[in-house]
Amino acid sequence: MSEEIFDVVNDRDEVIGQRPRSEVHRLHLKHRAVHVLVFNHRGDLLLQKRSMRKDCFPGTWDSSSSGHLDQGEAYDACAVRELREEIGLEVATVPERLFYLEATPATGQEFVWVYRCASEGPFVRQESEVDRLEWFHPDALTGWIERRPEDFASAFIVIWRKLLETQRAA
Repeated sequence: MSEEIFDVVNDRDEVIGQRPRSEVHRLHLKHRAVHVLVFNHRGDLLLQKRSMRKDCFPGTWDSSSSGHLDQGEAYDACAVRELREEIGLEVATVPERLFYLEATPATGQEFVWVYRCASEGPFVRQESEVDRLEWFHPDALTGWIERRPEDFASAFIVIWRKLLETQRAA
């Protein structure tokens, strides 16, 4: 399998070139990603435990679905694709956009659009990417993040805190 090619972007999230995944990560180049938060009818959030084979944050808990944009891919298209590939969820429309994050060390130098959708499943995890899927109540999740942040991918912590902040402001 050939290595993924990512668009490299500048500080304004404008494409300035393309590089292989390994080079983008090794050189900490700015690039693009999506995260999708899947909630059930009770308001619980589906999280994935990342495979130990992942190059970044192996074995940590992360958003329901997340991934890098392919070269030339749009954020919305990537959100739909990642849901299908990682957790087997087919959606008829693009999930709701929640907010946008600037590229920082905490996001792995990724500009990120965060999305939200509702589903009860069933889900089919991509075994090479996802070790486990599990539902969590938001209050329990918030306490867990405060007690053991090392259990989570750093971008997810940024996303969760931003989500709570936007909910308090609403």
